Amino acid sequence: MENNFTDQEQSRRNKLTQLVNEGNDPFKYERFERNFTSSSFKEKYKNNSKEELHECTDEIKIAGRIMAIRQTFAVLKDFDGTVQLYINKKTCDPKIWHLFSKVLDIGDIVGVQGTPMKTNTGECTVKINNLVILSKSLRPLPEKFHGLQDEEVRARKRYVDLIMNSESMNTFVLRSKIVSLIREYLNSLGYIEVETPILQSILGGAAARPFVTHHNALDREYYLRIATELALKKLVVGGFEKVYEIGRNFRNEGMDATHNPEFTSIEAYTAYSSMEDQMDLLEEIIKYVTKNIGKQNFEYKGVNLDFNQKFKRINMVDAIKEATNIDFNQIDSDPKAIEIANEKHIELLPHEKNRGHIINKFFETYCEERCVQPTFVYGHPIEVSPLAKKDSKDPRYTKRFELFICGKEYANAFSELNDPIDQKQRFENQLKEKDLGNDEANEMDNDFIEALEYGLPPTGGFGLGIDRLVMLLTNNTTIRNVLLFPHMRDEK
Repeated sequence: MENNFTDQEQSRRNKLTQLVNEGNDPFKYERFERNFTSSSFKEKYKNNSKEELHECTDEIKIAGRIMAIRQTFAVLKDFDGTVQLYINKKTCDPKIWHLFSKVLDIGDIVGVQGTPMKTNTGECTVKINNLVILSKSLRPLPEKFHGLQDEEVRARKRYVDLIMNSESMNTFVLRSKIVSLIREYLNSLGYIEVETPILQSILGGAAARPFVTHHNALDREYYLRIATELALKKLVVGGFEKVYEIGRNFRNEGMDATHNPEFTSIEAYTAYSSMEDQMDLLEEIIKYVTKNIGKQNFEYKGVNLDFNQKFKRINMVDAIKEATNIDFNQIDSDPKAIEIANEKHIELLPHEKNRGHIINKFFETYCEERCVQPTFVYGHPIEVSPLAKKDSKDPRYTKRFELFICGKEYANAFSELNDPIDQKQRFENQLKEKDLGNDEANEMDNDFIEALEYGLPPTGGFGLGIDRLVMLLTNNTTIRNVLLFPHMRDEK
C-alpha cells in the first residue's frame, strides 16, 4: 500500500533515514540520565547573575520535547514546564551544530548536556554542549499559535492535546490530586480501600442499563458493573466497618456533556452511621478537597459557588411544594398523582405511573435547576430507592439524599436498607418494573439477600461522581475534557 505522506512527513522520514545511516538511530536509546527538570533547573539558578553563570561549569543534563526552534535558540518542554536552550555555532562541535540546525524538528524528543547561562533578558538557559535525538517525531505538531483548539480533535488525540495545551495537562494533574485528597481524607479516618469485581452476574446497585459480555470459560453472560454498592455492603457484613472503593463503573446509556459510558466514582460505607452522618462526611470531604486545591469560592457556569458555607439541606417534597405549590404529602393515591402529572404535562412511562416515580419526575422537572449552591436533597420516595432504609416516621419515603450543585447531581447516599425481608420485597418490585419496561431496574440478587440475613449493621453509604467533581473544580463544562480517553462517536 502506498503511503501518502505530506512534504513535512516525508522530510522527517528522510532525516530519520539520515540519522540511521550515520549510526545515530534515535530509537536505539533506552534511557537518558537527567540531573535536572525544567523547573528544578530554573529554581536553582534563578538568583544567579548573567556574569556568575558565565563562569559556571556545572553540568546540566536535561531531556524533553522540542517545542520551538529559532536560529540558535530552542524551547524544550518536559512534564514540569519549559526551558530555553542555546547553541553557539562557533564553539560547539560541528556535528552537534549540524544536528541542531539541519536535522532537529519541532516535536523531536532530545537529551541535552550543557551548562547554565542567562540571556540579556535574564532568562535561565541551558547552553548546549552535546545533543542527542532520543525519539524522532515523524508527524508535525499543530501550528504553534493556533495549537489544537477543536475540542473533539483534542479528545480524540489526547496525546497531542497534552503536548500542545498546558491547561489540559494541568486539568489531569489536578484530577489526580483531587482523587489523592479524597483518599487521604478517608484514610485519615481509618477507612480501608478495597477492590471489588467489575464482572458481575447480577445487575444491581443502581438504576442503569448495563453492558453485557460473555465469559467463554464459564459459557455465561456477565454484566460490567454499574455500581460497587452491593459488593461493598457485603464487606460491611463481613466486618469492614469503614470501607471504600474508587473505581470504574459502566453504563450502556447515552453520551452528553455529563455522561460517558465508563466513569469513575467513589463509594464509601460506614457501619453504625446514619444518612445525616453521611451528609456531614460528604460535606467534609468536599470542603477538604476544595480547601487544599484553593477552590473554596469560585465561579462556575456564571455562578459564584461558596464552599465555605454550610451545605443547604431540603426535603424533596418540600422543594417541590416551594417550586410548584403542590404538596405531595397530601396526595396518597397513585390515581391522584397521575392526574396532577397529566395536568402539568409530565410524560410517564408505564412503570412510572405511581406516586413515588411522579414525585421524582416533579423534582427533576421543577427543582433540580434551582439547586445551585451545594444542596443536599433528601426524602426520596420508596419506589425510586430500592436499596435505602425506610423513613420510620413516614414509610412512603426513604433515608436517602442526593447532592446537587449548579443543577446537577454529584452524589447519592442512603441509610442502607439492612432488613433482608424488606430488601427482597424491594427487588421483587423492581422485577415488576422490569416487566413494565424499566430496563434500568435492579435484578433479584439472592446472594446479597443471603448476606443481609447474616446481619448488616446500621450503615450509611454514599457514592460520589469523580468525573463531575473534577469538571466542577477545573471549570470544565463537558465530561470529555476531564477524561484522558473519552468515548467518541466514529468520525464521519
